[in-house]
Amino acid sequence: MPYITYELLTGFCRSERKETMKKGLSPKKQRFVEFIQNFTDVNKRAPTFQEIMSGLKIRSLGTVNWYVKELEHFGALKRSGASNAKRALMIPERKQSVGSLPLLGLIAAGYPLEAIENRESIEVPLSYAYPGNYVLRVKGDSMIDDNIQDGDYVIVRQQVSAENGQTIVAFINNEATLKRYYPKPDGIELHPRNLAYAVIHVGVHDEFKIGGVVLAVFRKYE
Repeated sequence: MPYITYELLTGFCRSERKETMKKGLSPKKQRFVEFIQNFTDVNKRAPTFQEIMSGLKIRSLGTVNWYVKELEHFGALKRSGASNAKRALMIPERKQSVGSLPLLGLIAAGYPLEAIENRESIEVPLSYAYPGNYVLRVKGDSMIDDNIQDGDYVIVRQQVSAENGQTIVAFINNEATLKRYYPKPDGIELHPRNLAYAVIHVGVHDEFKIGGVVLAVFRKYE
């Protein structure tokens, strides 16, 4: 399987945005629904409005309420009959338990490797099957201390920024790698999670782009 390029990723994202708009749900609304689903899966309860505001970095409860009403109208969100309506947000149940995402290629979990184009599809848990998400297969062992093994698959949310310490898809001079992201005053450090590998230092003269943030990792047993 060949390696991913930044050009392929941006082309994929353009087509995904068009399809999302046709379906009536913007990328921000998709992310809102995805956050509620993932929070509920992990915590076994729905998030409060305050938790949504904090988790998605929304500035006001009024904006959270607006999103909820919009998504209720669209049918992507509903409230249960619980007395505390703010904690009763639910994603309408879908019949199938799995969805699919595009498998865009390989990502190096080692030293950066030159990336080339490829595209397939792969089954993923339905809670991750949203427009803008994609899957990469891991090549290398630099992230094994994060339990990301050679041959695993990572589900990635496409975005161009990241927070300190997040695991990202990084493009350095059009070479792709999977690392933890640490911005510094004089550049960027990309940290492996294997002591056998050195930290990658990205200088001001390097071309650097973020292709997304890792949401989950899974492996397939043939």
